[in-house]
Amino acid sequence: MSKVTAMLDAAVAVITDIRSLADSLQALVEAVSEGSTEEKLPVKKVAPKKKPAEEPKPEPQPKEEKQLTLEDVRAICADKSRKGFTAEVKAILTKHGADKLSEVDPAEYKALLAEVEVLGNAG
Repeated sequence: MSKVTAMLDAAVAVITDIRSLADSLQALVEAVSEGSTEEKLPVKKVAPKKKPAEEPKPEPQPKEEKQLTLEDVRAICADKSRKGFTAEVKAILTKHGADKLSEVDPAEYKALLAEVEVLGNAG
């Protein structure tokens, strides 16, 4: 029984410590929300920095388009195929000179995607 009693005493000590921590945290939250603390921390005043003469901002460079990968194109084609447009996707692949997606020239990916993405869009 002494081991059980020792374990229970240890558990009670842990619970007491957790309650004490919770009380301390609650007091901290209340102090911060009121905007005051018992001890004011010293505030170091800093003189405002002078702004240097503004340099002209460079013209934003046009962003280069992300190079499409086979995986990007495959994901979109597979999604359209799952939505019931398998025959249409296959026809677009054939139009681009391939029996399967891996045979499509990477230069054709953008045009192929433009055609595939409109499948199922009303209008």
